[in-house]
Amino acid sequence: MFELSRKLLPAALALALTAFVPNGSFAASQLSETAFWQDEVTRGDLPPIDQRLPSEPLVVDLEAKGRVFGIPGGTMRTMVTRSKDIRQMVVYGYARLVGYDHTYSLAPDILAAYENEGNKRYTLRLRPGHKWSDGSPFTSADFAYWWNDVANEPALSPAGPPDFLRVRGELPQVSFPDAQTVVYEWAHPNPNFLQSLAQARPPFIYRPSEFLKQYHVKYADPAALKAAVNDARVKSWAALHNKLDNMYKYDNHELPTLQPWMNSTSGKKIRHLFVRNPYYHRVDSNGAQLPYIDVIEMEIVAPGLVAAKANAGETDLQGRGLDFRDISILRKGEADGGNYRTLLWGTGVASQIAIYPNLNYEDDAWREILRDVRVRRALSLAIDRKTINQALYFKLAHPGAMSLLSSSPFFKEEYREAWAQHDPALANKLLDEAGLGTRGKDGIRTLPDGRPLEVVIETAGERQEVENALQIVTDNWRDVGVKLVMRPLDRDILRNRVFSGNTMASVWYGWDNGIPQIYTSPEYLAPRDQVFLAWPKWGQHYQTGGSSGEAPDMPPAQRLMELAETWEASTTDEDRTAVWHEMLQIHADNIFGIGILNGAPQPIVVNKRLRNVPEKALWAWEPGAHFGVHRLDEFFFSDGE
Repeated sequence: MFELSRKLLPAALALALTAFVPNGSFAASQLSETAFWQDEVTRGDLPPIDQRLPSEPLVVDLEAKGRVFGIPGGTMRTMVTRSKDIRQMVVYGYARLVGYDHTYSLAPDILAAYENEGNKRYTLRLRPGHKWSDGSPFTSADFAYWWNDVANEPALSPAGPPDFLRVRGELPQVSFPDAQTVVYEWAHPNPNFLQSLAQARPPFIYRPSEFLKQYHVKYADPAALKAAVNDARVKSWAALHNKLDNMYKYDNHELPTLQPWMNSTSGKKIRHLFVRNPYYHRVDSNGAQLPYIDVIEMEIVAPGLVAAKANAGETDLQGRGLDFRDISILRKGEADGGNYRTLLWGTGVASQIAIYPNLNYEDDAWREILRDVRVRRALSLAIDRKTINQALYFKLAHPGAMSLLSSSPFFKEEYREAWAQHDPALANKLLDEAGLGTRGKDGIRTLPDGRPLEVVIETAGERQEVENALQIVTDNWRDVGVKLVMRPLDRDILRNRVFSGNTMASVWYGWDNGIPQIYTSPEYLAPRDQVFLAWPKWGQHYQTGGSSGEAPDMPPAQRLMELAETWEASTTDEDRTAVWHEMLQIHADNIFGIGILNGAPQPIVVNKRLRNVPEKALWAWEPGAHFGVHRLDEFFFSDGE
């Protein structure tokens, strides 16, 4: 069966003590073997189901979520638009040490349980008998290998362990009391630890040590390791180890995994197959091992073909690569006898489209202009958001500044309305006050040095709705004497240009997490990460401990940094809530990112035979991992085919 025998055989947050425990276990007689692996079990190439599962598997209560028991089997088709996006299987599969459940509450998943003592000491309890996809044991030794031999090995991790483990510049004490226990302990609170483990892109703090040790200089036979380095045509053992240790990229079909599906396709292909993990730790309450679907086929297609191929019935589940403008063609195909339904989910980003003036732009004169809050407010006020909403979204989105969605407890209408009304007169007044009152013959304002006020906005060129919105913004800004020039680029090129300070302004989504809860860290509102495109150099400075980038030198940004630290040291929900609101107010006042609207429906194409897919849900990267939080491993075909 896909010649997989070859692969298998070789190889929320509380201040006081909070504990979560597993929800049950099964006797061997209650478990049912999947037909997919039956031949391997019969031949003796694979142990029976009761020997593959942990002694305490995670038992899924489908009825509590309003779902039905599934029929195992079938191949599900989906599409991505870049070869590197096979990593979406890690996102969609969403097996995490700790993850969000369907209510967006944190709960153990791969872990059997965890204990949180004052946000300073976290005890992680593993499931006895849990195994990697190749059958090797998953124990605290895999955490120890990552901590001692990867994260703290300079040849593999020159910068040391990841930033989320540093609190006030200090790393935790990490210990491994027994095979099923891992302890992380800090001198100061780290309330963001569990949330970090639940991310769409998880910080894997464990590794399949049995597999990777054969490529580590500390453990491998020197002659065999040298031969492997030569065969791989890389310069060193570290380069080889890093090439093979790609748990998020998911392109090494030999690397064991804990995800529901494992990659069974090597090399670059148009179609990649992901087959069910025979050692996956989740079962339904009838004793059937998840995932229900046997195989996921991921096809790599050109970005402009996703909607057309979905319309032609060439996908069974699709959200990525589709946007609002595709709804009409999808609904038409559905009405013309297509084998799919088009669902409309909400989106979880703080803004569907947001413009980011680069406050770290390399041009001194332009940087001074972009840092003038009057200019950013004027650019926001000049945008006719209602027209964009009507033209692009048939009034189904919510015009407003970049702020939170109404489902967040921190939402305030005043944040969404701040400097977001269409007021060209006030925009003109603010630009005049900013010293930009002189205009050329074409009506475009000029900088003090005589250059035209020509704002170059670089885009990833991936979403037609962005280009369409910017066409309207172009007319809006020209009305107040500002020229907009749009420059589409490849996504990776765009980000590298922003990070290096070469981009004047860019456009992307707003904050990934538009629905933060009481337990959510507000650090993404502070200049701690270069991916917030308004302050890449400030983010680099924080991320590298000051070795690169620039320290924030604007008082509002400095205050945001202080508040992020205050939140981490806070001991009550009231204090944390106060921090959230002050940070949101700073963003509302300063318009670091110019939001246009949010809440636009996201089309989701679903095969009519596919079950347990929610009719109404949220399409969000963080929190949620797109399909991940909705548990793709519980979806199934009604006929099992």
